[in-house]
Amino acid sequence: MLRPLLFIAFLVVPVAEIWLLIQIGEVIGGWQTVGLLIIDSLLGAWLVRREGRRAWRALQDAVAGGRMPERELFDGALVVAGGTLLLTPGFLSDALGFFLILPFTRPIARRLVSWFFARRVRALAARSPYAPLFTMDPGTAPGQSAGQPRGRVVYGEVIRDDAGGEPGGSAYPAKPNQVG
Repeated sequence: MLRPLLFIAFLVVPVAEIWLLIQIGEVIGGWQTVGLLIIDSLLGAWLVRREGRRAWRALQDAVAGGRMPERELFDGALVVAGGTLLLTPGFLSDALGFFLILPFTRPIARRLVSWFFARRVRALAARSPYAPLFTMDPGTAPGQSAGQPRGRVVYGEVIRDDAGGEPGGSAYPAKPNQVG
């Protein structure tokens, strides 16, 4: 799954960016396209600065409030990723960068990225040699599916040999405050 995404990211996206730049340049002109890219970059830099400060303030407030800043860290990472995409020349990467940075689209991006990574972690856990440990019920032995009998059961009694007690004494330890 990751290899096709990398293929798209490094081969198809740059070709699509160049094609889109040529198409826009033919419609509005070359200098106007360069001017639009410059305006786009300036707007993106201003927005990254504003949203980065906002994310940093939210992170500080969460830490000062004594709670785990999960959402704030995620938002900061999305702002950094969006800023990186805005530095890349091209309209497709800028559109994705704005999608990651804008405060009203960031929650959607956060859900999409969390869904992607949760799916990826589940796939990696399923291929792991320790996969039965991740998916088993608390009462299930390793290598055994839930509801399956555990094999031969031997019933018995636990007899403790306490230091102060007699060997083969009570099956249950005495209470600490019990006299006698």
